[in-house]
Amino acid sequence: MRSIHDNLQAVRERIARAALAAGRDPLTVALLAVSKTHAASLVAQAVDAGQRAFGENYVREALEKMDALAENLGKERARALEWHLIGPLQSNKTRLAAARFDWVHSVESEKVARRLSEQRPAGMAPLNVLIQVNVSGESSKSGVAPEQVAGLAEAISSLPNLKLRGLMAIPEPGGDVQTQRLRFSGLRKLLEQLQNRHATLDTLSMGMSDDMEAAIAEGATLVRIGTAIFGTREKLRPAA
Repeated sequence: MRSIHDNLQAVRERIARAALAAGRDPLTVALLAVSKTHAASLVAQAVDAGQRAFGENYVREALEKMDALAENLGKERARALEWHLIGPLQSNKTRLAAARFDWVHSVESEKVARRLSEQRPAGMAPLNVLIQVNVSGESSKSGVAPEQVAGLAEAISSLPNLKLRGLMAIPEPGGDVQTQRLRFSGLRKLLEQLQNRHATLDTLSMGMSDDMEAAIAEGATLVRIGTAIFGTREKLRPAA
């Protein structure tokens, strides 16, 4: 069985090949290691292999890992890590998210955005946020409809303790490469439209283990990779 180190190296090579095939610099595509439901010990192995950015779905689970890593790796090494909340954010968890995360990918309402801004502790840098967009129109998927993105972007941009960085999407799984690219191109075009009014937006969070090549071909700047690094997920915990 391959190690976390070997898996990370293989993923980085996939990213580089996909970027070069699309005529892009591989350094323009960041890797977010999705560690949700995986033990802190596996995250520590990824840290030892040079990974610094990690994505979590559940606030409480993430906080447990942050605390465990601070104890096991040391506070200085743990402070150098970057934590991204990529799962749906319940309004009763916004205070914890605002205080402990560096990024929130799943903003889909002005109410949650305002709570995050109000609850970001004084002295901390603005919280990086992404608007989650439901690009495939599935009723079971989180995210705002594409036609609602511009209005939400305006609202977020006015909040003092948030920094709107771009868009995120989780398209329905499966499909051939052409179908995958069509979904991702829709998100890219939305970002381009927003950049006409918000020139600082620079992030497209899209692409996972099974479709990262299609996402990179359509302009992804951050890919969220879990299974290809950590293996099959353990039994999912209840959302928290």
